[in-house]
Amino acid sequence: MREHKKKLRQEVRSRLMELNKEEHEELSNKIAENLFSLDEWKKAKTIGITISIPPEVPTVRIIEQAWSEGKEVAVPKCDPEKKTMEFKKIMSFNQLESVYYGLLEPVAETNKATIEELDVLVVPGLAFTKEGYRLGFGGGYYDRFLSYYRGATLALTYEVQIIDDLPIEVHDIAVGKLITPTKVLRTYAH
Repeated sequence: MREHKKKLRQEVRSRLMELNKEEHEELSNKIAENLFSLDEWKKAKTIGITISIPPEVPTVRIIEQAWSEGKEVAVPKCDPEKKTMEFKKIMSFNQLESVYYGLLEPVAETNKATIEELDVLVVPGLAFTKEGYRLGFGGGYYDRFLSYYRGATLALTYEVQIIDDLPIEVHDIAVGKLITPTKVLRTYAH
């Protein structure tokens, strides 16, 4: 199982690396537009979202859009010892610091967003099935968090990240909608 996931992660990463800068930009703009047109986005007061790292769909523009619409933005802070994460509200990118693996996380002084406050959670992943199952980055933080979370879950994904089949484990939780450059896929999680 672990080997299979590792191989899938490498495959999807190399597919993503094949997109040139222009393609990345154009496709990610289309994904953002599709996100902004959703009711879940329009109604949300607080958005839970990560600070992406290439080759993921970039989230900086999405966060800026949320702020410009008067929404609150909450970014995850992981606790590697406990393997848990909490979301903390940021008002600007200056409230982030670089942690392990070059990930950007909120600084300690930021306020916590309760799980109930998060209207929409944008869930990261390397690959997704049409049913909304995801291949994460291997830390398991989101799987644990999603087991308690009851709000709307969305994932931003390029078409090359959608695969037919994934090794699904008992604790895996599907996301509600996949947002691609061309369409929004509702999944079985709805």
